[in-house]
Amino acid sequence: MRLIADQLSLIRNERRLFCNISFILQNGEALILTGANGSGKSSFLRACLGFLNFHSGTLRLEGGLEAPLIEHCHYIGHQDGLKTSLTAQENLAFWARMLGKGDISPQSALQQLTLGHIADIPAGYLSAGQKRRVALARLLVAQRPIWMLDEPTTALDSATQSLFATLCSSHLARGGLILAATHMDLGFAAQRLNFGVRL
Repeated sequence: MRLIADQLSLIRNERRLFCNISFILQNGEALILTGANGSGKSSFLRACLGFLNFHSGTLRLEGGLEAPLIEHCHYIGHQDGLKTSLTAQENLAFWARMLGKGDISPQSALQQLTLGHIADIPAGYLSAGQKRRVALARLLVAQRPIWMLDEPTTALDSATQSLFATLCSSHLARGGLILAATHMDLGFAAQRLNFGVRL
């Protein structure tokens, strides 16, 4: 499996956010997007997923995977994607049904993120860090080879950041791909792509 970007550019509101972005990610590789706020990192991820249209260039996934790129991706953005009236476990069960079940049950995923004790609590009552961990548990309940992550460690304490780095390293060891926008060191080996602010 290879994710190939060739000369990608994006213009929003007549402002060029980035241009001529090219890379190749192979099985087991990660790409970390760095740069100042407003430099285009989040927009880049959203365009990769088809939420925005690139102005020019191509992005393709090779390796015998026939479905559109988005169907091979997990996306964790700034919003946690939780329904506040559902419990943590019910939220994960919903995502497992929507995205396709993996080998790990919602309860097991919560336990891996040290959240087993809050499985039956509505998401609206959880702290910001707990909500973020439930969102990250979604990566485990539905298996998808490409993780696209936008500031994934927001609101996480140092212990959970280390746990998250271990989950990412395991995903890469199984041949997965990761694209992540961040201002933090995520704790796993990755290529880096810096987005400079373009006025």
